[in-house]
Amino acid sequence: MCCFSRPVDSVSATKIFTRAENAHRQFMAYSMTVSAKEDLAMILPVPVRAGSGEKAITFISLEEYPQFFADLEKGFPPPPPPKPMWGVKSPASAPAVPLLAVVQVGSFEASFVPTISDFVRLDERFRLPAGTWEKLPAYRHYGFAVFKLKPGAKTVHPMAFSFPRSNIASLFFPTVHIHDGKVHERAGFDHLLYCQRAESDVTRLTDWRESPQLARDFVKAGQTKGMVAPDRHCYRKALRGQLENRDVWV
Repeated sequence: MCCFSRPVDSVSATKIFTRAENAHRQFMAYSMTVSAKEDLAMILPVPVRAGSGEKAITFISLEEYPQFFADLEKGFPPPPPPKPMWGVKSPASAPAVPLLAVVQVGSFEASFVPTISDFVRLDERFRLPAGTWEKLPAYRHYGFAVFKLKPGAKTVHPMAFSFPRSNIASLFFPTVHIHDGKVHERAGFDHLLYCQRAESDVTRLTDWRESPQLARDFVKAGQTKGMVAPDRHCYRKALRGQLENRDVWV
């Protein structure tokens, strides 16, 4: 799920990368283009292991590698155009409780909210409207990574972190939308999802494209602070158009 604490004018070009850090933790990097008129927060619910506490998330700054997703995309060159047939024309192209810790992660301020009830410990501008979470019972046991954004139109550098995952068998992509304070059954998607898998995982990823090369051939893995495994392939899937408003598990 990607949700915002205040209305936004537009959100597009969302990109998400995930990889299992180990058997119990998952890496995630998230980027998008957003336009808003006021201070707000982007909130990412994450399925953290129960009882993980306020320091469960480790935030990772990718401020010095803003082209991370552009490099990832280099691993998936477009297929060559079909050769035209002879004589045929080619087609055209809360004050009373202790506040949550705030950390500086590159150009963002970020916090981890361990439970829904802990949102009262954030500034009101960075919470969802009252009653929103009651409409989303599936997230009652999640934790929440909160990134505070400034007004204006911008493409934000990747927001990244790792977390102790409750489901060690699958990778989680937060793709549910709440952009206007409401939960819609269907939503407009403009997402590119990327992942790397464990070497022992031999199950087939249907509808995903595998990079022809290893990650080290197109990503500066050393600048990802361990997020990208240089000796593995990457996988990519596009989600575009009006789709069911739900998260993705792989």
